[in-house]
Amino acid sequence: MLAEHGWAISPRRQAHFIERLLAKAMTTGKRPGWLDSFLGKARLPPKVPDGTRVYAVGDIHGRLDLLERLLCQIEAHAAEVPRRNTLIFLGDYVDRGPRSKDVIDRLMALRLPDWEIVFLRGNHEQMVLDFVDDAGLYRVWRSFGSADTLLSYGVKPPSFDNDDALADARAEFVRKCPVQHSEFLRGLKYRHMAGDYMFVHAGVRPGVAIDRQSPEDLMWIRDEFLLSDNRLEKVVVHGHTPTERPVRRSNRIGIDTGAYATDCLTAVILDGEQCTFVSTTDTGRAR
Repeated sequence: MLAEHGWAISPRRQAHFIERLLAKAMTTGKRPGWLDSFLGKARLPPKVPDGTRVYAVGDIHGRLDLLERLLCQIEAHAAEVPRRNTLIFLGDYVDRGPRSKDVIDRLMALRLPDWEIVFLRGNHEQMVLDFVDDAGLYRVWRSFGSADTLLSYGVKPPSFDNDDALADARAEFVRKCPVQHSEFLRGLKYRHMAGDYMFVHAGVRPGVAIDRQSPEDLMWIRDEFLLSDNRLEKVVVHGHTPTERPVRRSNRIGIDTGAYATDCLTAVILDGEQCTFVSTTDTGRAR
């Protein structure tokens, strides 16, 4: 690295030199500008706008019981210190759990005075809409927990894999799904910004500008995003890929903790530069 700038120095001495510079920077809290040219500019801790607190909720998947519990925890936490509060749901409200219809009802009826509430679109909501537009796409949706969603609306899942059976199931679902639910699903956003954070369902494609990210990637991407250490324009808060505990990296925060199977529904709390988590399995304060 130093050699590129015309300094003939052995790699070992170079490493020692940089180590001393870093130690001094850590001690003084400052880095000389020329050091930034070698190491890149220091990145300040991400933060939400001053006076704002953001709660983002992971994948619910038909677990109304966990949603109710987590909402109580969030409201209790918010009451401790007044802020301008934003509540963001990252998508995947339906499928796998037993009460998809009731979850949609609850989200649509949610009212928190003076709060901003944001609903994002997950890949599971997209599959519901795809099925409504094309009955044949049930063959894709079927392996993602579709039967649980259909049953929650009083629709019997198709017994046979033929076009007539799929068309009949679609027609019954369209009849029994309230118009307000369809409008809610079609009105879901793909992303939301708050300060240094970007909220999406699945992630983003590294190397692509925020305003050029495709809806498909925002709802479906996995490995290309999860395995990337690249610095992104924003720290991405996402769900979609379940993990035993919330994941916090320099470029992303993952909060899908597999609620439908684990009974653990998680939210991240962003307050200034602070980042903590609250989940339905907690026995104490947000951590």
